[in-house]
Amino acid sequence: METILRAENIKRTYTIGKTTLEVLKGVSVDVKSGETVSIMGESGSGKSTLLHVMGGLDTPKSGEVHFRGQSIYGMSGARRSRFRAKNVGFVFQSFHLLPELDILENVALPAMALGSAINAKSRAAELLTEVGLGERIGHRPQELSGGEQQRAALARALMNEPDIIFTDEPTGNLDSKTGDKVLHYLFQLVESRGHTLVLVTHSQDVASRCSRQLVLKDGLLI
Repeated sequence: METILRAENIKRTYTIGKTTLEVLKGVSVDVKSGETVSIMGESGSGKSTLLHVMGGLDTPKSGEVHFRGQSIYGMSGARRSRFRAKNVGFVFQSFHLLPELDILENVALPAMALGSAINAKSRAAELLTEVGLGERIGHRPQELSGGEQQRAALARALMNEPDIIFTDEPTGNLDSKTGDKVLHYLFQLVESRGHTLVLVTHSQDVASRCSRQLVLKDGLLI
């Protein structure tokens, strides 16, 4: 399998008042096309920061991330935004659905961002049906349960057929039964479509579902 994403010697610090906190201390990781990778670690270990850097959401202090051999942080801001919209899908713990839109409109948004309005809503409806929300299409996020909102967020992440799906504690706000249902849809869709998955979690059970497990401790992969 080809290497689709390569993070090299990633360092990231945050300044809080007069204190400098070194969150990532030189992390390197390769992700192969089509594999599923989990990143585990305790709260504050830097796993979400690493995910955001790998996905082009957060700029590292030093180091580089390459997507199919091309530097993400060597891109202009506009080009990096387009890279995120086209090649990357994100599923966050807090869903991030827009309350003023129904879930069909929420799921269609990534296609709209790329100027692909044609057939966007029909594709969004197909994805919502695939995650078991076909009868909830006209509902707004606040009318859905937490598990339903997360499944809508998963459909949105898949809208532009991205190469990589990044998920940050996708079941963190859900009870175990609901979380299992979300994970079922996540892995079913990722594996059936050949997407690459990078998943951040604190749960060994969730991590064990991936083909490769990594552990981040004190800003370093161990």
